[in-house]
Amino acid sequence: MADNKTTHFGFKDVPVEEKVGKVREVFDSVAPQYDIMNDLMSMGVHRLWKRFTVEVANVKAGHKVLDLAGGTGDLSALFSKRVGSSGQVVLADINEAMLRVGRDRMIDKGCSHNISYNLANAESLPYLPNQFDRVCIGFGLRNVTDKAAALRSMFDVLKPGGRLLILEFSKPTNPILDKVYDIYSFKLLPKIGELIAKDGESYQYLAESIRMHPDQETLKGMMEEAGFERCQINNLTGGIVAVHTGYKL
Repeated sequence: MADNKTTHFGFKDVPVEEKVGKVREVFDSVAPQYDIMNDLMSMGVHRLWKRFTVEVANVKAGHKVLDLAGGTGDLSALFSKRVGSSGQVVLADINEAMLRVGRDRMIDKGCSHNISYNLANAESLPYLPNQFDRVCIGFGLRNVTDKAAALRSMFDVLKPGGRLLILEFSKPTNPILDKVYDIYSFKLLPKIGELIAKDGESYQYLAESIRMHPDQETLKGMMEEAGFERCQINNLTGGIVAVHTGYKL
C-alpha cells in the first residue's frame, strides 16, 4: 500500500510523505550560514563549479531561465547577467527560508530587476509546458524524493530546443580520491557544521545524501528515460561534482 512506502533520508529509511518535511527542517536550520558553509566546505571551489555550469548553459539575452532549488541565488545572479533586461530568471525553491535568504541577497547584489521568486516542488512544477529556455538545478536533485518525477516535470516546462543542467555532487572517478572524500565527508564535515552552523546533524545528513545520490551513468540514464536527448556528463574536481546536460528536442 502507498502509505507503507519508504524512501531514504540520508542513510535512514523514512515514510515517503515525511521526507519533504525532514529536508525542509535541514535547510531551515542551515539557511542563515549556508553561503559561509559552502565556501568552507569546498574551499571556495563551488563558485568555479557554478561558473562552469553557467558557461555550459550558453544562456543568451532574452532567455527565460528556471533556477530550480536555487537557494541563496548564486546561479540566479550569474544567469541574471546573461539574460539581460529582456530576459527573466525564476529563482525557485521548496524551502521558504532559503528562498527568503536568496531574495535578500539578489536585492543586495542589485540584480533583482529580472529575477522573480517562487516556492516550488521539483516533482510537480507550477509552470506552463514549454515555458523555459533553460532549467538548472544546482545541488538540489539529491534532496528530491521522486527524482524521476522531477526530471519529467523539468522536461515538460522546457521549450523544445531547451536544455537541462544538473549540477550535483557525484562519484569520484579515482578510488584514492573517493576514500579521502569519504573521510572528509563523514569525519570533518559534520564537525565544521557543528562549529560554524551549530548543526552537525544536518551536515551529517548532507554527506549521507551525497552518497545516496545516483552516480554519473545512472543519472544520465534517468535523464534519457525522462525524454532528454544528447545527454552528456562533465566531471569536475575528479568527479566529486558533475554537470549533466540534456536537451528537449
